[in-house]
Amino acid sequence: MQKNKLLAHLETFLTPRRIALFDEVIAQRTNHFTVVTQDVYQLHNTSAVIRSCEVFGIQNIHVIEERKPKRIDREIAMGAQKWVDVNRYATSKECIKVLKAKGYQIVATTPYGDSTELKDFNIEKPSAIFFGTEKDGLSEEILNQANCRIQIPMFGFTESLNISVSAAIILQHITSELKSSEISWELSEDEKENLKYEWLKKCIKNSDSIITQYNSENP
Repeated sequence: MQKNKLLAHLETFLTPRRIALFDEVIAQRTNHFTVVTQDVYQLHNTSAVIRSCEVFGIQNIHVIEERKPKRIDREIAMGAQKWVDVNRYATSKECIKVLKAKGYQIVATTPYGDSTELKDFNIEKPSAIFFGTEKDGLSEEILNQANCRIQIPMFGFTESLNISVSAAIILQHITSELKSSEISWELSEDEKENLKYEWLKKCIKNSDSIITQYNSENP
């Protein structure tokens, strides 16, 4: 109840139109799918994947940085990093362990081997979609631990797509399928409330001071 009152207080610092937009976007957010990138060296590719996640309503992205830490290219991400949660890991093992504990199946994207075509992918299970580099793909560690593999059908001489293009194609397809299904894919009410709280804090100048003052006046 106190959190609801605090949210209502913070909302007074933004226009009704802005608040309505927050509610509209949050209603389309999902954690049914999440995205993982593994050691994507090209900075603009990681940033572009983050942008695609935001566009298609994926709230969480996981970045494995075993070889080279990443920073977000704000120009390419177009501010998307402000609205999604970027989770970082030092090893693939750590990332897989966390995601499995949360109930996700591990889905490897690869054009090779016994991979299911994207159109045949079963969207029912919560899934973590793993993307590797265009040159090397995903590591054997991830491929071996994957519950399934998916691929985008290709009919030219080139054997792979840029990771940011692959992510956009796959996310557009699976989120469209998800939202036309009967699967309960939306965030929980608590998740929606917490997300809105974080967004409000990011958008309101001196939000920490405002929250501190409110809590002191409303113990």
